[in-house]
Amino acid sequence: MEGFSREQASVKRVLLLYLLFSWSSKGDFASLLPASGGSNSPNSSNLTPYRRAELSQLSWSAAHVVYLGFLKEDGCLDSNLIAEGEEVGSEDDENVSIDANNEKTWQEYGGEKGSAESLKPEGYNFDTCPPEMRDYIPCLDNVAAIKSLQSTAKGEKWERHCPQGKSRLCCLIPAPKGYKSPIRWPKSRDEVWYNNVPHTRLVADKGGQNWIAIAKDKFKFPGGGTQFAHGADQYLDQMSQMLPDLKFGTHVRVALDIGCGVASWGAYLLARGVLTLSIAPKDVHENQIQFALERGIPAMIAVLATHRLLYPSQAFDLIHCSRCRIEWTRDDGVLLLEVDRVLKAGGYFAWAAQPVYKHEESNQRTWLDMEDLATRMCWKLVAKQGYIAIWQKPIDKSCYSNRLPGALPTLCDINEDPDSVWYVTLKACITLPRNNPDKFFWLDYPARLDNPPVRLQSLHIDAIASKNEVFEADRRYWIEIVQGYLRGLSLKIEDIRNVMDMRACYGG
Repeated sequence: MEGFSREQASVKRVLLLYLLFSWSSKGDFASLLPASGGSNSPNSSNLTPYRRAELSQLSWSAAHVVYLGFLKEDGCLDSNLIAEGEEVGSEDDENVSIDANNEKTWQEYGGEKGSAESLKPEGYNFDTCPPEMRDYIPCLDNVAAIKSLQSTAKGEKWERHCPQGKSRLCCLIPAPKGYKSPIRWPKSRDEVWYNNVPHTRLVADKGGQNWIAIAKDKFKFPGGGTQFAHGADQYLDQMSQMLPDLKFGTHVRVALDIGCGVASWGAYLLARGVLTLSIAPKDVHENQIQFALERGIPAMIAVLATHRLLYPSQAFDLIHCSRCRIEWTRDDGVLLLEVDRVLKAGGYFAWAAQPVYKHEESNQRTWLDMEDLATRMCWKLVAKQGYIAIWQKPIDKSCYSNRLPGALPTLCDINEDPDSVWYVTLKACITLPRNNPDKFFWLDYPARLDNPPVRLQSLHIDAIASKNEVFEADRRYWIEIVQGYLRGLSLKIEDIRNVMDMRACYGG
């Protein structure tokens, strides 16, 4: 199993709570299947030899959660240690517990006592992590790895440095003291409970810029930002007036906000039919993303430093950076070239920053450097007004073909995979899609929801001839499954706000 060492797997300490449900036409749980093998189908023969537990009427409660077994070294289930079908709450399950009163120190979680290798075979007594670990993120708070870096000049310390072996922690991150059920969307856009994200650094640093304020037991979000103190709505109106072709919600449907703050730009775009992924590093304002998620806004910790962003090429219709303090032209423009990689052909890059509108020599020099780099990348400046500049990536490849020999930045090697992202070092070259047609285009929303994109043919999944059919089948399949989830768990769609879809494939 990826992510687990051989030593961890061999001691069989990983409880498998990965269940596949197939649904009857009535939306009930028809069967409970242990997941193994590589197939996505609930009826896969790869699931044998484990028995299917037929559950004709299964309600969602702890009494009906079934232990299926443990993971062996090869990733398969071993059901010998716990009888198949044994239910939570049985007499033999007294060792499954969490010590909520644990007061161990941080250091004790880095060695034998708290490591995954030291779990006792007779049960699962996961300790509670110390309160100071409530914001702990293993791959970003790996102090030892960060101290060993040869350089941090380019933001390396904000990148992923995942712990290995016994340095992995195995305790349960506690909720903040006084935590409450989150305020529901859409009210959460404008306010969240203070105790759920009990940090005041952003209020001290950005309160005067209309980002965030404290009001009794809540944080309030007026909707402003460093570059749009009068509110995100006014800012978005200005962008639409500058460039009517943006057509928020139809032509521009998927956006990326780099250096998002508390994600108010993305929050207000939701009302205009735009899905925005807001990203920011875990830096001195370490809880930016936590605020965004508590508000119910799609967000992820990420940084432009020395490696590719974790998104495929040609992913976003619009990419936005408002006072994100990124030196776009450093190292031959390698950071702006990464933006170019994840931006769709014909897509837009919006930059709101002091060099756009201030006339001091340093700002003017930065603007001229930015303008020169964008031109050499074949971007076209389509709008500039006040403190906002908007460029468009070319819709076809004629500009790339007409560049002079030796022009910089060069085109990336045609054998380089533009969609490979994990720990891929940034290169100062222009990334073209592997199967690049003479002209690129994308459908407006909602037509694109039901129509396979042209780029689908270049992905390393499924047979080429059947990709369009699989795309459509996947869409119809998940419509039924989601409805089944809601019926089976007695939920309404408004009961759910933040969802992480792991192994999303086509995104159905």
